Amino acid sequence: MRPRKTQLIAGVAAALLGVISSIQAASHTKAELVLSHDAIKPGDTVTAAILLTMDPGWHTYWRNGGDSGIPTSIKWSLPRGITAGEIQWLVPEKSVDFGLVSYIYNDQVALLVPLKVAADADMQEVSLSAVINWLECEVQCIPGKGNVEATLRIASTSRLSKESRKFDDWRKKLPANGFPHKISIILGDPNEDDERSLSLTFEAKEGPPAWDFFPYAYEDFSMESVLSASRDESGKVKLASTLSKYDGDWPNEVQGLLVNENQDGKVSKAYAVTLNLRAKIADSSKGELEIVVDSVSGDSDSSRESTGVGFLVKMLFFAFVGGIILNIMPCVLPVISLKVLSFVNQSNEEASRTRFLGLVFGLGVMVSFWGLALFIIAVKAAGEFASWGMQFQNPTFLLFMTVLITLVALNLFGVFEIVLTGKSMNKAGNLASKKGAMGAFFNGVLATVLATPCTAPFLGVALGFAFVQSNPVILVMFTSAGLGLAFPFVLLSIFPQWAGFLPKPGLWMVRFKIAMGFPMLATGFYLFSLTVQRFAGDSILWFGLFLVIIALGAWVWGEFIQKNGNRRPVAFGSLVLMAFCCVYILEKELHWRSPVAPGDSRNAHIAKLGGILWEPWSPEAVRDAVAQGQPVLVDFTASWCPNCRINKKTSIEIDSVRKKLKEINAVTLKGDYTAQDEAIGRELRKHNRAGVPLVLVYSGDPSKEPRKLPELLTPGLVLDALEQAAASSLSVNAAQASL
Repeated sequence: MRPRKTQLIAGVAAALLGVISSIQAASHTKAELVLSHDAIKPGDTVTAAILLTMDPGWHTYWRNGGDSGIPTSIKWSLPRGITAGEIQWLVPEKSVDFGLVSYIYNDQVALLVPLKVAADADMQEVSLSAVINWLECEVQCIPGKGNVEATLRIASTSRLSKESRKFDDWRKKLPANGFPHKISIILGDPNEDDERSLSLTFEAKEGPPAWDFFPYAYEDFSMESVLSASRDESGKVKLASTLSKYDGDWPNEVQGLLVNENQDGKVSKAYAVTLNLRAKIADSSKGELEIVVDSVSGDSDSSRESTGVGFLVKMLFFAFVGGIILNIMPCVLPVISLKVLSFVNQSNEEASRTRFLGLVFGLGVMVSFWGLALFIIAVKAAGEFASWGMQFQNPTFLLFMTVLITLVALNLFGVFEIVLTGKSMNKAGNLASKKGAMGAFFNGVLATVLATPCTAPFLGVALGFAFVQSNPVILVMFTSAGLGLAFPFVLLSIFPQWAGFLPKPGLWMVRFKIAMGFPMLATGFYLFSLTVQRFAGDSILWFGLFLVIIALGAWVWGEFIQKNGNRRPVAFGSLVLMAFCCVYILEKELHWRSPVAPGDSRNAHIAKLGGILWEPWSPEAVRDAVAQGQPVLVDFTASWCPNCRINKKTSIEIDSVRKKLKEINAVTLKGDYTAQDEAIGRELRKHNRAGVPLVLVYSGDPSKEPRKLPELLTPGLVLDALEQAAASSLSVNAAQASL
């Protein structure tokens, strides 16, 4: 179905480019609540206006956002005796970009809502409040959220507010109720994709020559924006479109706005109509259905428009798909090896046990995601800025994970084994199930922990939405992401026959287990590279020696305690000595209790020959460079962020970008968010990002906002941004020179 495919493509493109980063209240749109009356009598109705004021160049969306928009939603909190009616939407503008049609509001719009006061309402002053959710767009789109409130007095007499005259102006922008002329509707035969053509023909000699139809949004069917419009000499107008249904029968009616446009494309007049699609005249010889509508009714309150619930469902879908994609992200690939290995080990077991272990793995994932959700909730409750992967800012966590992954790799290599002791061999049958379940559960936890520094496509969108929502929504969003991560493995556990491509168990399994230790060791090395940046002194040498002692201890344990019990006293003595050495290294050489902040000396370094010379980011550094008319490239990054490293390797630290930076004499600043940094956190919130990466390009014009690049970069995007910044800087410098 064409509309559904178009929306899906738009959603995928938006997610992959990081179009939606996070939700920040009143970022580029200011929300206000304005009332038509200061006082109102019981039994009367007061009109409330949700006034949205957008920054220049930004827009919000109508009740039908179109191919790539989301309508604004209102969640009221009203006292007893006051009820809210449906939103009365002002006539929008139609926007077409790259073949995608949207219905938008620019500059300022008022969403009018009638508030009915009960006849038995108490005479008192009451507080009215609402939570507003919208999508604001310029080049990129950002979900926004705002809280609005106002007071209203319920009194014996009504009194207009000082803004009451504005309501008269806003009501003039509402569509007229009904259309004064007959409309002939032609429906084509439905094809195999549940689509059928739809055309409207009517007489309209008065007014501007151009006409259009803005359909409302529905859940189970849609009407595509007008594909063609024509007008014959007699004055009849014909609009052609396509009707698509998703589920159930064809609709009996379609609602929308029939709009008359002037030569500038602005709406001159709009009519809210309900098109009755029930047949009155059938012409089977043409394979078409003609409906002549004698009178077209106005708008009704029964339209099934998309609401905030629909947007939440979309975000839940993004979280689920993002969780699935995490299974093939570099952070989680080593754990996939463990999953495959466990399938091989379970191949001779009963299918019921395989399903059980798969569900236990899924439980490990879910418990971990719930733990992350509760952690985010706790961080927000403490007033801190929450972001995905924040635990990788904790050096203690990094150290623990590096040691853990190293031990897992050594276990796969056979240096030591996790087995039952000889005394408990007689109970092996009873304990085997517990051991298997614990292993499956641990795999689920490990997969989640390793997934946190990765922001998969779709997942960044969903989590950016979740971080600033209410606590129940955060929990639901993380649940959806966890289900996505666990889904493939649990599915194979439920249908183990799908894993029949695996060979029969044999000696190869031992070799395969050893081979799987190498990707796990590579993950340990990756974590090692993150950890050494957080400790003082010669951290590479001492932390490397620390891990060598850990590995030696694992070998002593496996060789002289597990395999050769006669050497246990000597082995235990050696382990005690090694433990002492590890404590000495941590305390005296690495000073692990006082980690190095990324903004310290480690972050102030000179780039290698031919590389980009990065200076530490600060608002003052940006302001000074822009004041001097220089373009500025700012890279907010973190060593634990794989996408940041990918951007650096593919699109920033490359010859063409280095040459362009030198050519335009640009200043390059780096904001290192490896550890918690309040200043960077505030800057991320300012630019509506839930976390890194964030790349900004400033021109030398202080009056212009920086250009914010997508989360996934290409060389072309970076070079184009630098080129535009350089051109703007030249213009500013030339203007200043002329003065």
